[in-house]
Amino acid sequence: MVTLAKGGFLLAGRAARVPGAVLWDMDGTLVDSTEYHYLAWRETLSRRGGKEISREEFLATFGQRNDVVVRGFLGQGVPEQEVATIAQEKEARYRELVRQRGIALLPGVARWLERLSERGFAQALASSAPRANVEAVLAATGIGHYFAAIVAGEDVQHGKPHPEVFLLAAQRLGVPPERCVVVEDAPPGLEAARRAGMRSIGVCSNRAGLQADIVVGSLEELPEDVFEQLLGRG
Repeated sequence: MVTLAKGGFLLAGRAARVPGAVLWDMDGTLVDSTEYHYLAWRETLSRRGGKEISREEFLATFGQRNDVVVRGFLGQGVPEQEVATIAQEKEARYRELVRQRGIALLPGVARWLERLSERGFAQALASSAPRANVEAVLAATGIGHYFAAIVAGEDVQHGKPHPEVFLLAAQRLGVPPERCVVVEDAPPGLEAARRAGMRSIGVCSNRAGLQADIVVGSLEELPEDVFEQLLGRG
């Protein structure tokens, strides 16, 4: 039996019965990857452009597209092919660090992934990161089995705050946007959730600038029925 849900989403079998869907951002939400991204940028820019960057300079660019970061540090005149090469080298170094050193889940992540799975929620990973980065993180953490769908940077034409990444994740799950909750750590991702017509949870130890339905410093602070409450099923 196939059910046509509001907005044209086709729900079949289990998807028609799920209480809702949870769409997870990856970097800064599931895992704390900040240090590895910083090290990868610092090493790559030093080697390729002779540019030494501080942690503060890096943090000011964290979450921006790679081409914006490269030109921001090395100048607007860097040729497109060189920008692409530098970005590829940086991401390869990031993945090497993940494989060599491992990467830890943020507090509360493992418990919530399991709890949501037990309660029948569909879950997807919706990240702007390259697919190879997503695969490296999933291999290092062993959480890939929780996600019925994965959307990576190569799957979309527009980055956050455009809602495409979340709308595509919902489509792949077969769940309409109004039955989705996005878990994010950054303002662009939360704005993308709002534009997608989804509820949202902002997770960040520094909560300044986060606009979401619920904002917490850690997933461990969330009430047990928070997802049901957000979707009006509590």
